[in-house]
Amino acid sequence: MSEDKGGNAGPTPAGASELLTPLPDPAVVLAETDWCDLDHAYGTAESTPAQLVALLDVDQRARSQALGHLHHVVHHQNTLYAATAPAALYVAAILLDPRTALPVEKGPRDFPGPMRAELLGWLDSVANTADNQAEATMRRFGFSPEGYPPFVQTCEIRPLLFAAVSACFDDHNLHVHEAALAACIPLLDDPRLHHHREAVAPLLREKLAASALWQYQERAVEALSAWGEDAEGLPPTAPALRTRRSLPGRSGRTGATPTTRP
Repeated sequence: MSEDKGGNAGPTPAGASELLTPLPDPAVVLAETDWCDLDHAYGTAESTPAQLVALLDVDQRARSQALGHLHHVVHHQNTLYAATAPAALYVAAILLDPRTALPVEKGPRDFPGPMRAELLGWLDSVANTADNQAEATMRRFGFSPEGYPPFVQTCEIRPLLFAAVSACFDDHNLHVHEAALAACIPLLDDPRLHHHREAVAPLLREKLAASALWQYQERAVEALSAWGEDAEGLPPTAPALRTRRSLPGRSGRTGATPTTRP
């Protein structure tokens, strides 16, 4: 078992000890990354460290603006930039900080939950842009994923991201719990993490597929089917809704409104 900084006990995923390196200290990520040499949607990422620190600010507005920086600048329109992977490492490293249990400002299209759930949703989006489907799409349009450094860098840190995400599986907050389960799905496309699917599948079947949000229901069913796991008796997915726009996220990024299915 592992204990988070907020006092929530969570399981250590089977095989977590196989990770080559532990999650870095967030302060080290900030200090040892040459942010001025990295880019995001609007140029160099020199302002990104301050925004990352603000994710844990005592002021809710400052936290919310920092979250917007992740969605609309560092990972603008689901695009991977040179600054995306280092920022994702920092986010993963602070997930269990007690301050991520604080609230953030919400819009009508935002999924419920505190900052921790929002950060998990952002990691989910980042991981989705480096999953098997994203790789296949790039190849179909004649692009080589191996020749795109932000894609390669994001793939390289997937085991570290999974270690952080899976530590939230037992979070007492339902929205965090569901966001963590959803975020692990694209991460488990990594061949180094395939062996975790067997342990995660029951959680998807029993928890995520039973979510009040149809977006989570569908992702659970799709993942179980893709992994060759039993999805019998679960709600069928609607092909028209099978889209990355169904991922949790901030207003303006996905266009998906969290809704419940009757």
